[in-house]
Amino acid sequence: MRGLTGWLFLVVAGGLSAGAAETVSVSSPDGKLALAFACDGGRVTYSLKADGRELVKASPVGYAGGVWAGVTRRSADAVWKPLWGKRASVPDRYNEVTLDLTDYRLAARAYDDGVAFRCLGGKGEELTQFAFAGDYTAWFYNGEHHNLGPDKLSDIDGKRMPPMTVKAADDAYLAVLEADLGEGDPLALQSKKGETAFGLSSKPSEAWRVLMFGRTPGAMVDSHLVELLNPPPAAGLDFSWVKPGVAVWDWRINGAKVDGFTYAMSYPSWVRMVDFAAENNIRYLVLDADWYGKEFNPQSNPTSGGYAGDAKKLIEYAKAKGIGIWLYLNDVAGRAFPIDQTLKAYGEWGAAGVKYGFMKGTPQEKNARTRMITELCAKNKLLCDFHDGPVHPYGQMRTWPNAVTRELCHAQLDAHRVFQPKTFVTTVFVNMLAGPLDMNNGLADLMQANRVDQAQPVPSTLAAEAARTLIVFSGATVIPDIPENYRKHPELLRFIAAEKQPWRESKTLSGTIGEHIVMARQNADGAWLVGAATNEDPRELDIPLAFLGKGRFEALVLEDGDDSDYRTHKESYKAATRTVTQEDTIRVKLAPGGGACVLLTAAK
Repeated sequence: MRGLTGWLFLVVAGGLSAGAAETVSVSSPDGKLALAFACDGGRVTYSLKADGRELVKASPVGYAGGVWAGVTRRSADAVWKPLWGKRASVPDRYNEVTLDLTDYRLAARAYDDGVAFRCLGGKGEELTQFAFAGDYTAWFYNGEHHNLGPDKLSDIDGKRMPPMTVKAADDAYLAVLEADLGEGDPLALQSKKGETAFGLSSKPSEAWRVLMFGRTPGAMVDSHLVELLNPPPAAGLDFSWVKPGVAVWDWRINGAKVDGFTYAMSYPSWVRMVDFAAENNIRYLVLDADWYGKEFNPQSNPTSGGYAGDAKKLIEYAKAKGIGIWLYLNDVAGRAFPIDQTLKAYGEWGAAGVKYGFMKGTPQEKNARTRMITELCAKNKLLCDFHDGPVHPYGQMRTWPNAVTRELCHAQLDAHRVFQPKTFVTTVFVNMLAGPLDMNNGLADLMQANRVDQAQPVPSTLAAEAARTLIVFSGATVIPDIPENYRKHPELLRFIAAEKQPWRESKTLSGTIGEHIVMARQNADGAWLVGAATNEDPRELDIPLAFLGKGRFEALVLEDGDDSDYRTHKESYKAATRTVTQEDTIRVKLAPGGGACVLLTAAK
């Protein structure tokens, strides 16, 4: 496991007087963010300025009572080299201040892309609020539905769930998140109509309360702030076996008919999927529900029921071809049978990962169980993906790199409904700020004909579907269609197959919440891929290639066909190849609900 390198220094200040109001500030390394704390009569508040403009006014923080007894300052300038992530090398630079109060400690950090604070050892009610300095516009996570928002803060009444993305100005965006939660209650927010302040509706915890900042929404998409606030893996843990990548999936193939063959969730279909994955350098196959018996039947044994024998045989077959097999596990079987023994068995079989579904319990109970399962999976060298209303990510992928994704979104095809284009270009600026998402985009047949579970057409385009697989950050990019449909579109398949992780670099080139996004990522081989997606509106976008290195590159450009439209499901796209350099700009035309893809490789 690559780790953290760099330097830090420590400065300790003495006690503070208790008789008058005291103020302590901490600024980001670039000096653009300023987080200020004030204590008056045992009441502690904080405020935040960005580029000299107040974005969060004096807000309560911490617990009632206590006066400052001392201040400790620390600065760090290091580099985190994650095993996998948005990029290979991440600056870890911050200034930190710790306020020692008589009843608890308040630690705060300022990074160039946000601030965070946490209360350690406090008792009673946590008073922390986020009192925004204006009636800004906000969007929120909304389970497996389209995001809430855009709403004016003063119009919001009641409970809201993070991630919360806030537009304060055209050049000032914030996001409310949390990091390094531990065993506590996941963050939840509460507001009253007519106000612009949000308090906590969750129980107190020692998690970092995070205010991410960006001058564009794309800058927040590219941030690593949440992960950096988590500790590295414990000494002695080896995660070198963790390999992120693309996965085919058996859930949406069920019922598809082609060339006299009917796909089912069965061994012959699984073998066809494995062979296709091996042919195209796709890393995994995900087996979904019912492979060990009906998933909600407590009698379905997750190690011996249903097609368990076939699953074990498939794992051996796939291993010989270099393909890993993920296994679905429902919370019913996860509780009816000893979870430690189940996951140990999957590890012994040689499975690659576990997709865990329909976890029950309160948010705090689900968080504790998620942490337990993640650790057991790591012990048995299993990747993990949590679905069906999971606890929001809070940076676990740094401490537990096997926590590669979760369904903190309205997934494209996992539920019994599809989403509209605007949902995608909102979710990537809200939900994805918390961590990797499993959204299962990437269809090659928009009609979904003959599928057993869901036959309705998908409101998208072929180019948009391929682009979305790149735009969504995930350690397991799950694509849902059958091999024959991908083979009908070799250029799109080439683009998806080129999504080889770990990523060397990622850059959000442009984007507007709810409207469009353009993402560039450099794959493990050094090639660059660009994906663009729009909402229901058509648009033309310029993609400057300044991120390329020197030299000449072959650009495979995939655009929507002239008749493409998310409402008509026309399966057309245009492919063209040209030679470019970093001085060039590629202009792409996106259909309503459409997208574009660009694959850039060194010219021969």
